[in-house]
Amino acid sequence: MREITGEHLADLARGAAVLGTGGGGDPYIGRLLAAAALERHGPVPLVSLEELPDDATVLPVAMMGAPTVMVEKLPSIEEVTTAARTLADYLGRELTHIACAEAGGVNSLIPIAAAARLGLPLVDGDGMGRAFPEIQMVLPTLYGVRATPLAIVDEKGNRGVLDTVDNRWAERLARGATVEMGCSAMIASFAMTGAQARDSLVPGTLSLCVELGRLAREARGHADPVDVLVERLRGRRLFDGKVVDVSRRTVTGFARGAARLSGMDGDAGSELVLRFQNEHLVAERDGGVLVSVPDLICALDRESGDAVTTEALRFGQRVAVIAAPADPRWHTPEGLALAGPRYFGYDHDPIRV
Repeated sequence: MREITGEHLADLARGAAVLGTGGGGDPYIGRLLAAAALERHGPVPLVSLEELPDDATVLPVAMMGAPTVMVEKLPSIEEVTTAARTLADYLGRELTHIACAEAGGVNSLIPIAAAARLGLPLVDGDGMGRAFPEIQMVLPTLYGVRATPLAIVDEKGNRGVLDTVDNRWAERLARGATVEMGCSAMIASFAMTGAQARDSLVPGTLSLCVELGRLAREARGHADPVDVLVERLRGRRLFDGKVVDVSRRTVTGFARGAARLSGMDGDAGSELVLRFQNEHLVAERDGGVLVSVPDLICALDRESGDAVTTEALRFGQRVAVIAAPADPRWHTPEGLALAGPRYFGYDHDPIRV
């Protein structure tokens, strides 16, 4: 795939929601933004990591905040392009490429809108290979790439640039600003060279999103879309059940909570609990941990294979919960310190797929 057109968006959004592990924002909203930008400005060239010149200026852009808020507080193309231009002006550098901070939900689609609006190519890769809730939780952090300077913009026209002592402070200060901005904002951060992007980003994630969406769509009617996705991701099907309870609240700019599922079919008589902070962090079956971060945990509609985001979980939904392995760099000591279960307050080592 050499460019992204409007024809790719439905599959891309569907696949991005799977890699979003329950978070990353509503992919439908991101799809609308991307579709409007592509219709007005034309297709976006897609560039592999290997094609990036060493001296390229690659800028990831994203929405920051609680996915539950974005459902009612809709983002705009102008917000994200303003964030990118604000940071470029601050750096005094001309942007050459846009990138995705994470492969998940709205944040796999907002960069498409930004690239189309700015007339720039988009990198076929991202900073995580999944979605995580905090700014510093990207692989570029492990390679010494700074999150700041970071530009943050809201829908009212407020904008600012942060320059912090480290990436965790970037998260703390940007999170505070995001809460004041209404719990969602657009950011541009982790400006990096092409050489840094090749080293630190996860390759091919946008192409993978399109492939996952296509596989699920084509499987309907003659195969189980859930099993097809599990096979492609080299993961496993953890549980089939009905949602019987969801506890969810927006706290300090995150959607935090848990969902309880009652088992169906082969899982009848068992219970699964999904614990999340924007994204699913831990899956527990009958009190024991099945899988935890940094590996991917996702709830899918049993019939369609469509991902069910944490803000969309509702009583009575029949879902299949799957898990898939994360990029192996997340399982290094440095990766686990950044985004392992103990970072999120769970008193156990990671349980892998």
